[in-house]
Amino acid sequence: MRRILAIETSGRIGSIALADQGCLLAESQFPHGLKHAAHIVSIIDELCRRHDWTPGHIECVCVSAGPGSFTGLRIGVTLAKTLALATGARVVAVPSVRVLVENAPPEARCVAIVLDAKREQIYTALFVRDASSGEWTPIEPAHVDRLADVLARAPRPVHLLGEGLPYHRQAIDGSDPSIVLLPEDTWRARASVVARLGWAMAQRGQFADPYALTPIYIRPPEAEEKWRPPE
Repeated sequence: MRRILAIETSGRIGSIALADQGCLLAESQFPHGLKHAAHIVSIIDELCRRHDWTPGHIECVCVSAGPGSFTGLRIGVTLAKTLALATGARVVAVPSVRVLVENAPPEARCVAIVLDAKREQIYTALFVRDASSGEWTPIEPAHVDRLADVLARAPRPVHLLGEGLPYHRQAIDGSDPSIVLLPEDTWRARASVVARLGWAMAQRGQFADPYALTPIYIRPPEAEEKWRPPE
């Protein structure tokens, strides 16, 4: 299994990547959202034609599975399932927080992901880097929390990244040098990283069932929670 198509639609900017045995061949980005969803297939077609791929050449579809934008995740996961069922490609579901932590700089040893979950909450995960291998290990998997509570528990120094940061700055003590806000260009996930991590997962046999695959939502959308009758 060599040829990989990677899909990233969990954030405000989406991207598509092609890779061969985990090595990036091409990457293209686009604004996410329903009005751009129809263009994703044309982007995939253009990238494949550029590298003389047909749909049948795609052996593995790696998708950023969440948490993140509800609409974006539905689009990305549905596309991954459709491509897999149409072409016979295998599917790898890569957690979006795992994709994001790869954006941290080499000096970072602890990273908190910050994605806005509304209602003064965040989707978050806390990672530490292994000193010898350099690999990231989640000490708190993806969950809903409040940034102030995450910071109270996090080892120091802690680096913060994610598109939710502008909405939760009030929880950050700007005078504390042990809390480091990473630059905005590190806040979004990229399909090239989805491809690299997905390739490693595929090598370990960590495939998803395209019939059963659903996004990692963490919790239902706000509208669905309001619709549900009280227990």
